[in-house]
Amino acid sequence: MIQHIGRRRAALLVAAAAATGMVVSGCGDSSGDGAGDGDKSVAVSLITKNSTNPFFVTMQQGAKKAAEAEGVKLTVAAGKEDGDEAGQVQAIEDAIARGDAGILITPNGPGVNPAIKKARDAGLYVIALDTPPDPANTVDITFATDNFKAGELIGKWTATQLAGKPATIALLDLFNDKVVSVDYNRDQGFLTGMGIDTADKKKNGDEAKTGSYSGGSYTIACNEPTNGAEDGGRTAMENCLTKNPDINVVYTINEPAAVGAHKALQAAGKTQGVLVVSVDGGCDGVRQVKDGVIGATSQQYPLKMAELGVQAIKKIANDGEKPKVSEGLDFFDTGVTLVSDKAATGVESITSADGAQRCWG
Repeated sequence: MIQHIGRRRAALLVAAAAATGMVVSGCGDSSGDGAGDGDKSVAVSLITKNSTNPFFVTMQQGAKKAAEAEGVKLTVAAGKEDGDEAGQVQAIEDAIARGDAGILITPNGPGVNPAIKKARDAGLYVIALDTPPDPANTVDITFATDNFKAGELIGKWTATQLAGKPATIALLDLFNDKVVSVDYNRDQGFLTGMGIDTADKKKNGDEAKTGSYSGGSYTIACNEPTNGAEDGGRTAMENCLTKNPDINVVYTINEPAAVGAHKALQAAGKTQGVLVVSVDGGCDGVRQVKDGVIGATSQQYPLKMAELGVQAIKKIANDGEKPKVSEGLDFFDTGVTLVSDKAATGVESITSADGAQRCWG
C-alpha cells in the first residue's frame, strides 16, 4: 500500500530538493480509479538526469500520461543537470521513504548505484531508462535504445558520405570525468560504424589518433565533453577548432550539443563541407536535419521507454510477470532509426519528413 506523506514530510522533501538542485513534482491518481478491478494502488518515481533537455522533458510527459491511464501515482524528480548524482540519490531515498512500488531512472553515473541497491533491498523494482547502468544488473532491467547501434548507424552514414575523402574528426562526448554507458556506447559505436578500430569499447579516447577508416584515412582531432548541453557543445567545438581548424566530421552525443557545435562552426566560418551527426531524433533535432544543420541523427523513443516502465511496475506490483530483456542483449531494446535527407548506400534510413511523424515515439 502507498504510504501517504504528511505536510511536514512534504515540506522536508521540498527543502531537500532545493538544497540539491533536484526538481520534484507529483501527478497521477492515488485513488486507483484508472486501475483494473482488484488492482492495488501503485506509486512510482521517475528520476531523470535533468528537467531541461527536451529528451527528458518528453520522457516525463510520457510517464505522466501513462500514469494517468494506468491509475498510478507518479512522482517526477530530476537532477539539476547531467551528472548530478547527489540529486538523484536524494530522489531515490525519498522514493524508499514513501514506500513507492518502483523507480524509473536515467542514471547520472555510477555514484547512484549504491542508492539503487538500497532501493531494491527495500523491495522497490528499479528500471533504468535510456542509460543502462554499469554493471547492467545494478537495476532489475533497462528499457533503452541500443546506443551502440545508434552510434554505429551515424558512423556508417558518415563513412559513406565522405566517399573516400580523409576524415578529420571531432568527438563531442558527454563527460570526461566519469564513465557512463550511453557516452561510451555512442562514441565507440560511431567509430565502429566508420570502420575505425576501437581498443576498449567501454572507454572513450583510447583508439589510435590516426589510421584508416572504411573509406580512407582519418585523424581524430579531439575528444571534448559537452555535458549534453548546447553551451557545452559550442565550447567543445571551439576547443576542437583551436586544436585543428580542418575538422570535417563532428560526432555529437546528442542534438543540443550538435546545435552548439554548429554555432561554433558558424562563428568560425567553417560550416561548409562539415558533416555533423548526432543521436536523439527529437522533433527539434529532426528540424535541424531538414534545415541541414545536422546531416543525420539516430532517432530514439523516450515516450515508449516511459510508458513501458510505468506499465511494468504496475503489473509487477499486482503480482504480474516481470519484463524480459531482448534476445542477445542485457536490456530491453526500444528501437532506433536513422533519420537523414541524404540517403547512404547500405544504411537504412527515413527522411526528416518521416522522422517528424514519429519524433520521440
